[in-house]
Amino acid sequence: MMENIYAKLAQEQLDAYNNQDIEAFLAVYSDDVEILVFPSNELQYKGIELMRERYSNLFKENPNQHAALLSRMTKNNIVIDHEYVTGRANGQEVYAVAMYEVTDGKINKVWFVK
Repeated sequence: MMENIYAKLAQEQLDAYNNQDIEAFLAVYSDDVEILVFPSNELQYKGIELMRERYSNLFKENPNQHAALLSRMTKNNIVIDHEYVTGRANGQEVYAVAMYEVTDGKINKVWFVK
């Protein structure tokens, strides 16, 4: 079975996140990526430069942070990941659910379930 291209993009960004490689992390996102809250659809921020700023700070402040993939499902161009995040500077461990929408070979929307 051919690997799902959408799942592959989600995995690439997860691997880069865990390696704290900001360039590899951003490479899979569109320039006008939107980060939203689910289910309210509230826009948190938009654009690759704001994403660069936020994740660069996140990596710097949480050098031991790691997201373990618990499960992943795909439906058409949507990928849903369930992750367990550890190693945060504040000591909190969290379960996170992220949904990625892929358009034209890049992740263009991300929803974090609140």
